[in-house]
Amino acid sequence: MDIPFVKMHGTGNSYIFVNAFRVTLAAPRLPAIAKEISNVHTGIGSDGLILIQPSENADVGMRIFNRDGTEGKTCGNGLRCTAKYAYENGLVSGKTFSIETKANVAEASVTVENDKVNMVTINMGKPFLRRPEIPMMGEDSPHVINETFIVADEKLKLTAVSMGNPHAVFFVDNIEDAPIKSLGPAIEKDRRFPEGVNVGFAEVSANNTINLKVWERGSGFTAACGSGACAAVVAASLNGYTDEKKPAAVHLQGGNLTITWDEKADVLMTGGAEIIAKGVYSLPS
Repeated sequence: MDIPFVKMHGTGNSYIFVNAFRVTLAAPRLPAIAKEISNVHTGIGSDGLILIQPSENADVGMRIFNRDGTEGKTCGNGLRCTAKYAYENGLVSGKTFSIETKANVAEASVTVENDKVNMVTINMGKPFLRRPEIPMMGEDSPHVINETFIVADEKLKLTAVSMGNPHAVFFVDNIEDAPIKSLGPAIEKDRRFPEGVNVGFAEVSANNTINLKVWERGSGFTAACGSGACAAVVAASLNGYTDEKKPAAVHLQGGNLTITWDEKADVLMTGGAEIIAKGVYSLPS
Protein backbone atom coordinates (compact mmCIF):
# COMPACT_ATOMS: atom_id res chain seq x y z
CA MET A 1 0.00 0.00 0.00
CA ASP A 2 1.31 3.45 -0.92
CA ILE A 3 0.71 6.16 1.71
CA PRO A 4 1.14 9.86 0.79
CA PHE A 5 2.84 11.65 3.70
CA VAL A 6 4.34 14.91 4.86
CA LYS A 7 7.22 14.90 7.33
CA MET A 8 7.18 17.98 9.58
CA HIS A 9 8.92 19.14 12.72
CA GLY A 10 8.22 21.55 15.53
CA THR A 11 11.48 22.70 17.17
CA GLY A 12 13.14 19.48 16.03
CA ASN A 13 10.38 17.10 17.18
CA SER A 14 9.53 15.35 13.90
CA TYR A 15 6.49 13.30 12.88
CA ILE A 16 5.11 11.67 9.76
CA PHE A 17 1.72 13.21 8.99
CA VAL A 18 -0.95 11.39 7.00
CA ASN A 19 -4.09 13.16 5.78
CA ALA A 20 -6.83 10.79 6.95
CA PHE A 21 -9.43 12.91 5.16
CA ARG A 22 -8.08 11.27 2.01
CA VAL A 23 -6.31 8.09 3.13
CA THR A 24 -7.82 5.28 5.20
CA LEU A 25 -5.49 3.14 7.30
CA ALA A 26 -6.78 0.07 9.10
CA ALA A 27 -7.07 0.96 12.79
CA PRO A 28 -5.65 -2.34 14.14
CA ARG A 29 -2.50 -1.82 12.06
CA LEU A 30 -1.77 1.74 13.20
CA PRO A 31 0.67 0.85 16.05
CA ALA A 32 2.69 -1.39 13.70
CA ILE A 33 2.59 1.20 10.91
CA ALA A 34 3.87 3.85 13.34
CA LYS A 35 6.80 1.63 14.34
CA GLU A 36 7.64 0.78 10.72
CA ILE A 37 7.37 4.30 9.33
CA SER A 38 9.33 5.85 12.25
CA ASN A 39 12.29 3.49 11.93
CA VAL A 40 15.26 5.53 10.73
CA HIS A 41 16.87 2.51 9.01
CA THR A 42 13.94 0.76 7.32
CA GLY A 43 11.26 3.46 7.33
CA ILE A 44 11.33 7.24 6.99
CA GLY A 45 12.56 8.04 10.48
CA SER A 46 10.64 10.19 12.97
CA ASP A 47 9.39 10.48 16.54
CA GLY A 48 6.10 8.94 15.48
CA LEU A 49 3.04 9.00 13.23
CA ILE A 50 0.20 11.55 13.35
CA LEU A 51 -3.10 11.21 11.53
CA ILE A 52 -4.95 14.43 10.64
CA GLN A 53 -8.55 13.32 10.47
CA PRO A 54 -12.20 14.42 10.56
CA SER A 55 -13.69 15.22 13.95
CA GLU A 56 -17.24 15.49 15.21
CA ASN A 57 -16.19 17.87 17.98
CA ALA A 58 -13.66 20.16 16.30
CA ASP A 59 -12.59 21.50 12.91
CA VAL A 60 -10.00 18.72 12.58
CA GLY A 61 -8.87 15.76 14.64
CA MET A 62 -5.37 14.53 15.43
CA ARG A 63 -4.34 11.01 16.44
CA ILE A 64 -0.78 10.41 17.69
CA PHE A 65 1.30 7.24 17.71
CA ASN A 66 4.76 7.26 19.25
CA ARG A 67 7.85 5.69 17.74
CA ASP A 68 7.28 2.52 19.78
CA GLY A 69 3.70 2.15 18.54
CA THR A 70 1.97 3.34 21.71
CA GLU A 71 -0.80 5.90 21.28
CA GLY A 72 -0.36 9.34 22.81
CA LYS A 73 -3.09 11.65 24.08
CA THR A 74 -1.62 14.98 23.00
CA CYS A 75 1.54 16.52 21.53
CA GLY A 76 2.32 20.23 21.57
CA ASN A 77 4.71 20.18 18.62
CA GLY A 78 2.36 17.88 16.72
CA LEU A 79 -0.51 20.30 17.31
CA ARG A 80 1.45 23.19 15.81
CA CYS A 81 2.39 21.09 12.77
CA THR A 82 -1.21 19.92 12.38
CA ALA A 83 -2.38 23.54 12.51
CA LYS A 84 0.07 24.52 9.76
CA TYR A 85 -0.95 21.58 7.58
CA ALA A 86 -4.68 22.13 8.12
CA TYR A 87 -4.51 25.80 7.18
CA GLU A 88 -2.18 25.46 4.20
CA ASN A 89 -4.13 22.52 2.76
CA GLY A 90 -7.57 24.07 3.08
CA LEU A 91 -8.90 21.76 5.81
CA VAL A 92 -9.95 24.89 7.73
CA SER A 93 -11.12 28.26 6.45
CA GLY A 94 -10.01 30.70 9.15
CA LYS A 95 -6.85 31.54 11.06
CA THR A 96 -8.37 30.40 14.35
CA PHE A 97 -9.76 26.88 14.58
CA SER A 98 -10.02 23.84 16.83
CA ILE A 99 -8.10 20.55 16.89
CA GLU A 100 -9.31 17.49 18.80
CA THR A 101 -6.85 15.12 20.46
CA LYS A 102 -7.42 12.21 22.86
CA ALA A 103 -6.82 14.68 25.70
CA ASN A 104 -9.04 17.62 24.74
CA VAL A 105 -10.06 20.10 22.04
CA ALA A 106 -7.35 22.73 21.61
CA GLU A 107 -7.73 26.11 19.96
CA ALA A 108 -5.11 27.00 17.35
CA SER A 109 -4.26 30.44 15.97
CA VAL A 110 -1.91 30.84 13.00
CA THR A 111 0.13 33.78 11.77
CA VAL A 112 0.33 33.78 7.98
CA GLU A 113 2.74 35.42 5.56
CA ASN A 114 2.48 34.92 1.78
CA ASP A 115 -0.14 32.20 2.36
CA LYS A 116 2.28 30.22 4.54
CA VAL A 117 1.98 29.69 8.29
CA ASN A 118 5.09 30.96 10.06
CA MET A 119 3.94 30.89 13.69
CA VAL A 120 1.30 28.98 15.65
CA THR A 121 -0.22 29.54 19.08
CA ILE A 122 -1.97 26.60 20.73
CA ASN A 123 -4.18 26.92 23.79
CA MET A 124 -3.11 23.79 25.65
CA GLY A 125 -5.79 24.23 28.32
CA LYS A 126 -5.39 24.20 32.07
CA PRO A 127 -2.78 21.90 33.63
CA PHE A 128 -3.87 19.01 35.83
CA LEU A 129 -2.05 19.05 39.15
CA ARG A 130 -3.76 16.60 41.50
CA ARG A 131 -1.96 13.29 41.90
CA PRO A 132 -4.78 11.10 40.47
CA GLU A 133 -5.16 13.44 37.47
CA ILE A 134 -1.52 13.09 36.41
CA PRO A 135 -1.83 10.07 37.15
CA MET A 136 0.65 9.25 39.90
CA MET A 137 0.31 6.69 42.67
CA GLY A 138 0.07 7.80 46.25
CA GLU A 139 -2.34 9.70 48.48
CA ASP A 140 -4.41 12.36 46.74
CA SER A 141 -3.01 15.88 47.08
CA PRO A 142 -3.70 19.24 45.35
CA HIS A 143 -0.13 19.41 44.01
CA VAL A 144 3.03 17.34 43.68
CA ILE A 145 5.65 20.07 44.17
CA ASN A 146 9.35 19.57 44.99
CA GLU A 147 8.64 16.09 46.33
CA THR A 148 11.51 13.73 47.12
CA PHE A 149 11.74 11.09 44.40
CA ILE A 150 14.32 8.29 44.61
CA VAL A 151 15.11 6.33 41.46
CA ALA A 152 18.16 4.18 40.61
CA ASP A 153 19.70 5.19 43.97
CA GLU A 154 19.49 8.87 42.98
CA LYS A 155 17.59 11.34 45.17
CA LEU A 156 15.71 13.91 43.07
CA LYS A 157 13.08 16.58 43.68
CA LEU A 158 9.94 16.06 41.59
CA THR A 159 7.19 18.39 40.44
CA ALA A 160 4.47 16.56 38.51
CA VAL A 161 2.13 18.12 35.94
CA SER A 162 -0.28 16.77 33.35
CA MET A 163 -0.95 18.71 30.16
CA GLY A 164 -3.33 15.97 29.04
CA ASN A 165 -0.26 13.71 29.20
CA PRO A 166 1.87 13.15 32.33
CA HIS A 167 5.14 14.98 33.00
CA ALA A 168 7.74 14.61 35.73
CA VAL A 169 9.85 17.78 35.99
CA PHE A 170 13.18 17.99 37.84
CA PHE A 171 15.13 21.23 38.25
CA VAL A 172 18.92 21.25 37.92
CA ASP A 173 21.64 23.86 38.28
CA ASN A 174 23.25 23.05 34.92
CA ILE A 175 21.28 21.53 32.06
CA GLU A 176 24.43 20.09 30.51
CA ASP A 177 24.87 17.85 33.56
CA ALA A 178 21.23 16.67 33.59
CA PRO A 179 21.05 12.83 33.70
CA ILE A 180 18.35 12.72 31.03
CA LYS A 181 19.66 9.67 29.17
CA SER A 182 20.74 7.70 32.23
CA LEU A 183 17.64 8.27 34.38
CA GLY A 184 15.02 9.11 31.74
CA PRO A 185 14.21 5.48 30.81
CA ALA A 186 13.87 4.40 34.46
CA ILE A 187 11.64 7.33 35.41
CA GLU A 188 9.50 6.92 32.26
CA LYS A 189 8.55 3.38 33.31
CA ASP A 190 8.59 3.87 37.07
CA ARG A 191 5.68 2.01 38.71
CA ARG A 192 4.59 5.22 40.48
CA PHE A 193 3.34 6.42 37.10
CA PRO A 194 0.80 3.78 35.98
CA GLU A 195 0.57 5.22 32.44
CA GLY A 196 4.28 6.02 32.18
CA VAL A 197 5.56 9.59 32.19
CA ASN A 198 7.44 12.16 30.12
CA VAL A 199 10.62 13.22 31.91
CA GLY A 200 11.95 16.77 31.87
CA PHE A 201 15.13 18.21 33.36
CA ALA A 202 15.00 22.01 33.52
CA GLU A 203 17.45 24.79 34.33
CA VAL A 204 15.92 28.17 35.14
CA SER A 205 18.00 31.22 34.29
CA ALA A 206 17.42 34.98 34.26
CA ASN A 207 14.58 36.78 32.48
CA ASN A 208 12.02 33.97 32.73
CA THR A 209 14.17 31.62 30.66
CA ILE A 210 14.21 27.83 30.98
CA ASN A 211 16.67 25.42 29.38
CA LEU A 212 14.99 22.04 28.99
CA LYS A 213 15.83 18.46 28.03
CA VAL A 214 13.10 15.83 27.65
CA TRP A 215 12.91 12.06 27.62
CA GLU A 216 9.58 11.46 25.88
CA ARG A 217 7.30 8.60 26.83
CA GLY A 218 7.28 6.11 23.97
CA SER A 219 9.94 7.91 21.91
CA GLY A 220 12.99 8.42 24.14
CA PHE A 221 15.28 11.43 24.10
CA THR A 222 13.87 14.06 21.80
CA ALA A 223 15.06 17.40 20.46
CA ALA A 224 11.91 19.05 21.76
CA CYS A 225 8.60 18.44 23.51
CA GLY A 226 5.90 21.10 23.35
CA SER A 227 3.75 19.74 26.16
CA GLY A 228 6.97 19.21 28.15
CA ALA A 229 7.84 22.89 27.71
CA CYS A 230 4.38 23.80 29.01
CA ALA A 231 4.78 21.45 31.98
CA ALA A 232 8.22 22.90 32.78
CA VAL A 233 6.84 26.46 32.86
CA VAL A 234 3.93 25.40 35.08
CA ALA A 235 6.34 23.55 37.39
CA ALA A 236 8.72 26.51 37.53
CA SER A 237 5.86 28.85 38.42
CA LEU A 238 4.56 26.51 41.13
CA ASN A 239 8.05 26.46 42.67
CA GLY A 240 8.37 30.25 42.46
CA TYR A 241 11.25 30.12 40.00
CA THR A 242 9.58 32.27 37.31
CA ASP A 243 7.25 35.25 37.15
CA GLU A 244 3.85 33.90 36.13
CA LYS A 245 2.77 37.33 34.87
CA LYS A 246 5.36 37.25 32.08
CA PRO A 247 5.81 34.86 29.13
CA ALA A 248 8.60 32.34 29.62
CA ALA A 249 11.15 31.47 26.94
CA VAL A 250 11.91 27.75 26.80
CA HIS A 251 15.11 26.70 25.02
CA LEU A 252 15.24 23.12 23.73
CA GLN A 253 17.82 21.37 21.61
CA GLY A 254 15.67 21.82 18.50
CA GLY A 255 14.60 25.43 19.03
CA ASN A 256 12.68 27.84 21.22
CA LEU A 257 9.08 28.12 22.43
CA THR A 258 7.24 30.89 24.25
CA ILE A 259 4.91 29.69 27.01
CA THR A 260 2.44 31.88 28.90
CA TRP A 261 0.61 30.80 32.07
CA ASP A 262 -0.70 32.14 35.31
CA GLU A 263 -2.60 30.04 37.81
CA LYS A 264 -5.98 31.46 36.71
CA ALA A 265 -5.50 30.87 32.98
CA ASP A 266 -4.89 28.28 30.30
CA VAL A 267 -1.38 27.51 29.08
CA LEU A 268 -0.55 29.13 25.74
CA MET A 269 2.30 27.77 23.61
CA THR A 270 3.73 29.73 20.66
CA GLY A 271 6.30 28.46 18.17
CA GLY A 272 6.98 27.49 14.59
CA ALA A 273 6.33 24.41 12.48
CA GLU A 274 8.27 23.37 9.41
CA ILE A 275 7.81 20.99 6.47
CA ILE A 276 10.81 18.68 5.95
CA ALA A 277 9.70 16.47 3.09
CA LYS A 278 6.73 15.15 1.14
CA GLY A 279 6.43 11.79 -0.57
CA VAL A 280 4.86 8.37 -0.72
CA TYR A 281 5.68 5.61 1.76
CA SER A 282 5.42 2.05 0.49
CA LEU A 283 3.94 0.13 3.38
CA PRO A 284 5.34 -3.41 3.58
CA SER A 285 2.58 -6.00 3.10
